Amino acid sequence: MLFLRCLGLSSVAPWGREMRADQCRLFRDFDEDTNVPLIILRSALFQVAFYLNCTFWFLAAMLAWPFPSGVMMWFARSWARTSLFLHEHIVGARVEFRGLERIPKGPVLVAAKHYSAWETMALLLFFPKATYILKRELLRTPLFGWHLLKAEQIPIDRGQRAQAMAKMQAHAKAAMGRGRQLLIFPEGTRRKVGAKPDYKYGVARLYAQLDVPCVPVAMTSGLAWPRNTLLHYPRPILVEFLEPIPAGLTPEVFFERVQETIESNTNRLLAEAGYSASSEALSHDKA
Repeated sequence: MLFLRCLGLSSVAPWGREMRADQCRLFRDFDEDTNVPLIILRSALFQVAFYLNCTFWFLAAMLAWPFPSGVMMWFARSWARTSLFLHEHIVGARVEFRGLERIPKGPVLVAAKHYSAWETMALLLFFPKATYILKRELLRTPLFGWHLLKAEQIPIDRGQRAQAMAKMQAHAKAAMGRGRQLLIFPEGTRRKVGAKPDYKYGVARLYAQLDVPCVPVAMTSGLAWPRNTLLHYPRPILVEFLEPIPAGLTPEVFFERVQETIESNTNRLLAEAGYSASSEALSHDKA
């Protein structure tokens, strides 16, 4: 496809394959050349491959139940790595990770932009003791929910905010004490590319309670894996781990800084990837 020949990425993905290309242009320039039937075919093939991969790893992970949570996390990373491999090779969405040297060792709070399921898998590859704060409803998913409990993830009941916040902080402190990395999406749910930011103040309260650095993460995953659609697009996924925000700031200062840092850098990456807010090439996101 013309789109793939014109992407401008150079990176080594976590599974070890080097990627090359020459340049990247605005998506609207490719709109006429996009092969819609091929996108539909690739999306369908990926859906089949993805759910078969999920089935395999979710069943295999039952072997981890008698063992410590670290064994379950190995299965989780294996599932994530193979899922990203399938997405990159079937859909054609090239990936570049930047700023890995900025990730501190030991306990840390990670605050990431959230567009799709893609980043929930991708972040697992860089945080060996990852602990997600996630909605309690996910625990009701057969096998997957049970694996989440075994992996010591932190569920919250979003319908009981005061109680949920107290429990979340208690569980988060306990996780920090075990040397884990806490991963949170400050907007609370997936967002459309270009949507107005909607950060929740809970991330600032959590930061104040934990007294650890926070690593903001900007990305463009929503270009390739938009929310609320089965279609996937061969668009570049750029992920950047940004300069850690040191511990000890007031919640108010931290809240402003984490928003500004994530949003300004996400917008920069989107522009680099070729996204234009006025482009009709992303009209599926506006439906």
